Amino acid sequence: MDDDAGGAPTRTRRRFLGAVGATAAFGLAGCAERSRRPSGKTLTEVEATTYARDVGEANDQGTSAYTDVYRATIDSVALVRSYRATGAGTGSAFVYDDEHLVTNQHVVEDAEDIEVRFARGDWRDGEVVGTDVYSDLAVVRVEEGPDYATPLDLVESDPPIGAEVVALGNPFGLGESVSAGIVSGVDRSLPSVNDFVIADTVQTDAAANPGNSGGPLVTLNGRVVGVVTAGRGNDVNFAVSAALVRRVVPALLEDGSYEHSYVGIGLTSVTPTIAEANDLEAVRGVLVVEVVEDGPSDGVLQGSPDSSTVNGQRVPVGGDVISEMAGRSIPTQDALSTFLALNTSPGDTVPTVVLRDGERVEVDIELGVRPDPDAALVPGDGLFR
Repeated sequence: MDDDAGGAPTRTRRRFLGAVGATAAFGLAGCAERSRRPSGKTLTEVEATTYARDVGEANDQGTSAYTDVYRATIDSVALVRSYRATGAGTGSAFVYDDEHLVTNQHVVEDAEDIEVRFARGDWRDGEVVGTDVYSDLAVVRVEEGPDYATPLDLVESDPPIGAEVVALGNPFGLGESVSAGIVSGVDRSLPSVNDFVIADTVQTDAAANPGNSGGPLVTLNGRVVGVVTAGRGNDVNFAVSAALVRRVVPALLEDGSYEHSYVGIGLTSVTPTIAEANDLEAVRGVLVVEVVEDGPSDGVLQGSPDSSTVNGQRVPVGGDVISEMAGRSIPTQDALSTFLALNTSPGDTVPTVVLRDGERVEVDIELGVRPDPDAALVPGDGLFR
């Protein structure tokens, strides 16, 4: 998700906030003569006063689970303002340890200066200590942050689909905002640079808008599920998983960068059409479309040398179909991406089972290091791994 444009004149922002305030005042004035219960029954003046008092007391006591998690975590969430040659932009971040915050790489990309504003209005200068474009994660150092801004814990494992979560951050630069939703899906893959993907992302319907990027998606007990990174509209938003944060962020702190495992293949998930074209018995696995020359799989895996038309679609034919890696079933691209991202490192040798010309074949792949984001790869129909 792009950070918002920022840099708008203060006068414009004041007019916007003034308009919001005027609208709110008008709405309240329109409702002042009558108060209603949720059932819609009209209250007497005494009942209305009592009802308003009770609601106010309930809110003050934090009886809402969303109120509770907001109060428990918002002091650890910050607004990040990045200044670039092309202008300023805003995003969000959360406290990772005593000196560092985690945010998105795209929030601080090409930043010449960074300012961080904490929830109670304290400003600090920030310094980028590490970034990784392939996971869209970055770490910002802030010296002597406020005492109330304490680190947030990461979940130990993905919460179940349907679990309630909230997204905290600064949408459109509006500070200290919270939106509620559920975990809509896990193990999603998001497109990244060079036809790679960000693996193992968490899908949610919690609202995320420009400026939310880099903020935490948390459970109702205040543990971080992921780092909000992208929105696709229609209540489909994504966060980099806590599991990937655990692998990438320590390397960013120590080295300033992170090395991703690299197989060096273009691939696509097996579909019914691909299964038919390749005479496969099961619609599962990952078809190798092409093999990068001089890459880790060159001479080990075979790409698809031909194509065929099935049901009006042109599909690759003849490549290896990856079905297992290190004893784990690989039914889809997403499964392969998640396995590589969370369970392997460059230099590992991974036993791999492929279907080749209808036969089960075992090969060993020595993983390499994913190329620099600026490197040009051979274009193809499949995403690279």
